[in-house]
Amino acid sequence: MAARKAFPLRINPEVYRALRGWAEDELRSVNGQIEYLLGQALRKAGRWPRAKQRDEEGRDGGERRGEEG
Repeated sequence: MAARKAFPLRINPEVYRALRGWAEDELRSVNGQIEYLLGQALRKAGRWPRAKQRDEEGRDGGERRGEEG
């Protein structure tokens, strides 16, 4: 696994509570939930490198969306 960058995050308490509840529902830590959501947003915005996406998902991003390719 790649090294992780640690940094402090200032976040609104209401946003944190919502994230914590969502993370619990998905059986993740709050940190894991934030990483998951950021990864989803990066892929959706086309900001995630395609090679990295294939490595992590084991397939092309188009297949992930149900596209053939």
